[in-house]
Amino acid sequence: MSRCRALSLLVLMSCLLLTAPARSQPAGALGDDFIYRVRQGDTLIDLATRYTRNQSNWNHLQMLNRVTTPELLPVGLELRIPLSMIPERAASARVLHVSGQASLDGKSLQAGDTVAEGSTVATAANGFVTLELADGSKLTLPAGGAVELTRLRQFEGTSLTDSVVQVQRGGVESSVAPAGEGVGRFEVRTPVAVTGVRGTRFRVQSNEHGVHSEVLEGSVRLQPHAPGARPDRPVAVAKGYGAAIGADGVVSGVRALLAAPALGEPVRAGGGAWTADVSPVAGAQGYLVRVSRDADGTLPVSSASFPTTDIRFTAPGAGTYYVSVRAVDELGLSGKDAIATFEGANQLMTSFGLGVASGTGGFITLTEY
Repeated sequence: MSRCRALSLLVLMSCLLLTAPARSQPAGALGDDFIYRVRQGDTLIDLATRYTRNQSNWNHLQMLNRVTTPELLPVGLELRIPLSMIPERAASARVLHVSGQASLDGKSLQAGDTVAEGSTVATAANGFVTLELADGSKLTLPAGGAVELTRLRQFEGTSLTDSVVQVQRGGVESSVAPAGEGVGRFEVRTPVAVTGVRGTRFRVQSNEHGVHSEVLEGSVRLQPHAPGARPDRPVAVAKGYGAAIGADGVVSGVRALLAAPALGEPVRAGGGAWTADVSPVAGAQGYLVRVSRDADGTLPVSSASFPTTDIRFTAPGAGTYYVSVRAVDELGLSGKDAIATFEGANQLMTSFGLGVASGTGGFITLTEY
């Protein structure tokens, strides 16, 4: 390729990048403020109109953010807009997936149910639940957990949601704002930390020893605090890192997550169980194995911990399943997932193509075939 032609292509690509529509820059919330990251062409009047629904609020935003020229905002500036100034409408969550036993305010929970603000969702020792919010965000509650959906709202005039989840026990795994249009407010609160999301996939696990927060994509602002105290100054946790907070609210470590182990092809281990070769990960104190109906892990059906790489797992029925294996370090932080597929149990069928029922109400499966 000649230099002249190469230069022409470079100029053309630059023009396309400059003329391509920029994506919105909502960047989550911090405390009582919604954060908007300024992009080229933004003005305070436009932003006041878009988010507060009142263009005259530009003056208040100017004073709050100490902006000198409201019509020429610095690109990349993180502009604070008080959440109290943003009109909101009621929203709800939809139950996308239920496996095992789960409840909504003490009553049995089923896929397709609607979850309102203020509701409590809980899972039994064999239960998993995935909720979908109004903006497509997904919240997975593993076994033995309980969360209160303290706030479920949506900004008027936009698709952004204002969601606050209070973990009562156990943990949550989230995929937030999957459409890539940014985050209004999505917070996971525990007794010793507030995790504020900025467009990400992350996990939060809470127990009597403290909280673990692990970021798989994007970033979070973590605000540790002593029990009963106000959230402290935020600590940024980037993609591929995790943070451990003790029961006293003190951050005991921010470190890179352990790498995903090399995972071999699953093979049958007898009795309906499966196993797979797992390469040991340096620094691992154990391994968490989860089975799901999808590769993203938002439709989980089982989970088990193992002290070594000698793992076992099963599927509840026929079909293709996904097993994920992650290493856990000495702080209790879980690393990145290795994922493989395997086939579930083969169901015994009649000559009419129907499953053969057992005496307990389930269906008979062939554990070896």
